[in-house]
Amino acid sequence: MSKALSLIIIAIMAIQIIKPLGLPGLRKRRDFWKLALLALAAISVTALLGHG
Repeated sequence: MSKALSLIIIAIMAIQIIKPLGLPGLRKRRDFWKLALLALAAISVTALLGHG
């Protein structure tokens, strides 16, 4: 599950760099790092739920 989640987040980050998504907080190309933080948190939660 975490592998699929990481691939989806990487794809969204690539889209953000090419054409910003326009969501609040993601209006500029350089905001892709926020998606990386979201990915880190999501993968951590997935790992904790999988091992817990």
